[in-house]
Amino acid sequence: MFEMVQITLPDGSQRSFEQAVTVFDVAASIGAGLAKAALGGKVDGNLVDTSFTIQKDAKLSIITAKDADGLEMIRHSTAHLLAYAVKELFPEAQVTIGPVIEHGFYYDFSYKRPFTPEDLAAIEKKMGELAAKDEKVTRRVLPRDEAVEYFKSLGEHYKAEIIGSIPAGQEVSLYREGAFEDLCRGPHVPSTGKLKFFKLMKVAGAYWRGDHRNEMLQRVYGVAFASKEDLAQHLTMLEEAEKRDHRKLGKELDMFHIDEHSPGTVFWHPKGWTLWQQVEQYMRKVYTDNGYQEVKGPQILDQSLWEKTGHWDKYRENMFVTESEKRDYALKPMNCPGHILIFKQGIKSYRDLPLRYGEFGNCHRNEPTGGLHGIMRVRAFTQDDGHIFCTEDQIQSEVIAFTTLLKKVYADFGFNNIIYKLSTRPEKRIGTEESWDKAEAALAEGLKASGCDFEYLPGEGAFYGPKIEYTLKDALGRPWQCGTIQVDPNLPERLDADFVDSDGVRKRPIVLHRAIVGSLERFIGILIEQHAGALPAWLAPVQAVVCNITDAQADHVPKVAAQLRTAGLRVETDTRGEKITRKIAEAASKKIPYILVMGDREVETGTIAVRARGATQGTVMPLADAVALIQKAIAEKV
Repeated sequence: MFEMVQITLPDGSQRSFEQAVTVFDVAASIGAGLAKAALGGKVDGNLVDTSFTIQKDAKLSIITAKDADGLEMIRHSTAHLLAYAVKELFPEAQVTIGPVIEHGFYYDFSYKRPFTPEDLAAIEKKMGELAAKDEKVTRRVLPRDEAVEYFKSLGEHYKAEIIGSIPAGQEVSLYREGAFEDLCRGPHVPSTGKLKFFKLMKVAGAYWRGDHRNEMLQRVYGVAFASKEDLAQHLTMLEEAEKRDHRKLGKELDMFHIDEHSPGTVFWHPKGWTLWQQVEQYMRKVYTDNGYQEVKGPQILDQSLWEKTGHWDKYRENMFVTESEKRDYALKPMNCPGHILIFKQGIKSYRDLPLRYGEFGNCHRNEPTGGLHGIMRVRAFTQDDGHIFCTEDQIQSEVIAFTTLLKKVYADFGFNNIIYKLSTRPEKRIGTEESWDKAEAALAEGLKASGCDFEYLPGEGAFYGPKIEYTLKDALGRPWQCGTIQVDPNLPERLDADFVDSDGVRKRPIVLHRAIVGSLERFIGILIEQHAGALPAWLAPVQAVVCNITDAQADHVPKVAAQLRTAGLRVETDTRGEKITRKIAEAASKKIPYILVMGDREVETGTIAVRARGATQGTVMPLADAVALIQKAIAEKV
């Protein structure tokens, strides 16, 4: 005799059914509107299709496009719609894999020639046509070997290879929409008509299984959203992001370049290096004002040290290595081992703790060429790296001080929207449960005391300790994870670092790995994009340009510029025989914060016409007042 199925909904209400029931049936019993909007369900925490049959009592959430899981289903299903369209237009193409990524999806194809922009437009048009047909998406299950033979019969050898790598005896699920059937775990939206708001973005090359020895595939990228408005907003953001691209602005503003003679490293031009120095000197003052002692470690360290720290086994492929006199060395990919070695020099007492070291440490990591991105992802970079040596009881107070400091630094650079995340103990870890409890509680209480709302990331901590991630949002709402503070009792143990406690016993310190801006190269790239190149006066490589209206004032321009430089300002002059309107336009294109203009009257009266960036006209004032105006803007970091 069949027992009734009882469904518990998210609000705690329950619905009973006399027999097994699908997710769609439950949605329909609640209301026609919900049934129409349903994309899938979450049964006892597991995502399923709307066609999934519930055989026993369960907790159920109906998933719609308003849910994060629903949006992921839309993107996943749109990847399959893309493959469907490609097979319709290019039957000889073979499909490989098509995962969801941030904001969208991609799908890799094997085809005899590269797809063109015209192909991309045709594929997107075909996707729209297939979506409009509102074809039902259905699921079936096949034994592994039968599925292999099935895809071989279709000429889909990549799919057959993927399935063949699954252990024998297992079953695989296939999803069909119209004439197209694909291997997939699912779940999928119930029909293609649910896929309305998407756009194909670009085509790139990608090696099969990421191995350069394999065939180069065609990777088609796309974005998908739950509404027309969300898609339009995203595309507008991408247009704005393209205008702000630090690589483009870096070239236009003559700040830096990347050269093929040294891939993944930055050649800083005078203006770019001036910006760098403003960031570094600001952070150096942050160090000295907050109890940090600046140190400097060597670039090259013996392989044996990296073996002791564990980096050699886990990070070897990302390290640059060298050899001298039959000894193996590595360029440091991070600064922490060097700071431990500095700490170990001489006997340290509990009275010395907390001991804060800071370093603008040059690091090298052998990033793959395909992952390099302007100055934001490089092989040689400098970190505002710091390590705090403390006791367990000092963790919380250090977290409070660090978080307060970090918020002030980000605000000075123009970032006021910060996301806080606390990563807790992973399944595989070292240390006692008591030490983990204490460390996690110290980080959490430190954030609370700093007035920060935060979310937990269960299981995302390192194997040796929990950490806080500080992610800033830029003017376009894009997240950038820059800051971190991480509890580490492991490295002092591995490198035998200790201090003498109040009871005279030698004990291991806790190391707090911490960074505020992280990689200076990456942070400067973020700054350029945040401000669209129009950096605030305190950061701008050139803070003011002095221009003459006619040749009659040409001799006075250098004198005024000299007074400005004496006042500590970074100044250029423009005494070319061009019209003043052109000079102003060119200065504006260089995004210089202040344009100072001199005519005969200004020379006679000792005044200057000050035009702030973005203003349509200047204001005449005494030169001393102009200097004070600019100095005030610099001091206030506006």
